Amino acid sequence: MSDECLNELSDIIECGDTAAAEEIFLTYEPYLRMVVRRQMTPRLRTRFDSHDVVQSVWADTLLRVRGGRGPLRLPDPPRLRAFLVRLVLNRFIDFYRRHRTSLDRERSFSEQEERNIPASRSDRPSEVLQAGELWAYLLSICPAAHHDILRMKTLGAPLAEIANHTGLHESSVRRILYDLAGRYDAGKASRPAC
Repeated sequence: MSDECLNELSDIIECGDTAAAEEIFLTYEPYLRMVVRRQMTPRLRTRFDSHDVVQSVWADTLLRVRGGRGPLRLPDPPRLRAFLVRLVLNRFIDFYRRHRTSLDRERSFSEQEERNIPASRSDRPSEVLQAGELWAYLLSICPAAHHDILRMKTLGAPLAEIANHTGLHESSVRRILYDLAGRYDAGKASRPAC
């Protein structure tokens, strides 16, 4: 955008024209974002973006123009650019101060600390799927009369409790479970490996 055009837009802004303010802002936005990006460290980029800072300045400037709170009269484009850069840098400092405490508290784990983090207690989706497939397979190789024995054993019931519940002798329950384990092993050997 030429200097003459910017001078005209500055005059229009003084009258409170938001369209002119928007045009000036869109002209300078890439430059202002670059100014902010040069100030940002990688840690700050996790908190906010250059776009956030520039948009915040734009919102405040637009409110000022719409509200008629004093003229934004700047005699030439270099002063206008300097004014916008100062606004953006001041806003960047505000954003930084707002996030400084949390940034100071952050620290990365050492290898020792990382090893001491307890594993998640919840099953992964793949483990849930595999367990479901295994359960379906066990039910398919087990006679329907023995499904109750299998269900109770998967719930952790001792042999005596399973025997009492089913009316079978403990040795019979043990034999049924060994037989099921043998069928499972034989079926596993005949299935192709994934």
